[in-house]
Amino acid sequence: MNDPQDNHAKRKLRAGELVLCLGVNQMRSVEVPMIAQAAGFDAIFIDLEHSATSMETAASICVAALPTGVTPIVRVSSHQPFHAARMLDCGAQGVMTPHVQNADEARAIVRNLRFPPFGQRSAYGTGPALRYRGMPQGEVNEYLNERELLVMMLETPEAIGQAEAIAAVPGVDMVHIGALDVSNMMGIPAAYRDPRMWSAFEKVARACANQGKAMGVGGARGDSALQQDLVRLGVRYLTTGSDVSYLMAGARDELRALREMPR
Repeated sequence: MNDPQDNHAKRKLRAGELVLCLGVNQMRSVEVPMIAQAAGFDAIFIDLEHSATSMETAASICVAALPTGVTPIVRVSSHQPFHAARMLDCGAQGVMTPHVQNADEARAIVRNLRFPPFGQRSAYGTGPALRYRGMPQGEVNEYLNERELLVMMLETPEAIGQAEAIAAVPGVDMVHIGALDVSNMMGIPAAYRDPRMWSAFEKVARACANQGKAMGVGGARGDSALQQDLVRLGVRYLTTGSDVSYLMAGARDELRALREMPR
């Protein structure tokens, strides 16, 4: 059984291992992490940018994930620290901040989400992130700074151009490409094999390798050959699909077979 005190996704990323994540867009039940664990996922990715899920519901799912060893990661809806810091206080083991454009923004996010001496996050007493253990504040700072995963999400060609500088920011754990957004902005929606898009993947891969940071990709789903090439490139975090996409895919296949049955 995994050690429930650990952030397993962050540990695997540090070891250069592949982390596979389930996107959570519509499911709002505390059973989600158990389902993810049973399916073999390393993490869940709770989307607060593109869903109606409340912070309270997201916190409940995060807390339910902690004993399972499945790392709960929350994509917050803005750079505002009261969104991301609150989710971390309430049980998330990682946050993904969208629309990071440059190193200055990345530094501000790190400053707001890391405790002293690396940042200025408001002091945290106890709670789910600490499994309600009492700890001296200095130990709290060190413990959570070490275990919480901070992810910068790049979603425009301009942000891709700043990948090296963003990856170089101390306290950033992962640089993540929102592949669908980047390709949309390039005018080549979901054309991940297009040379312009592949160049973006390569640029971020070089930046992460140079700076010793993990690389993540979202949106590259349902194409095992593409996923294999991305992993060979250096990607170590993939959101492989969401609750909605897996439900729709499974339902379509079965319904198609039923409709085509001889009668």
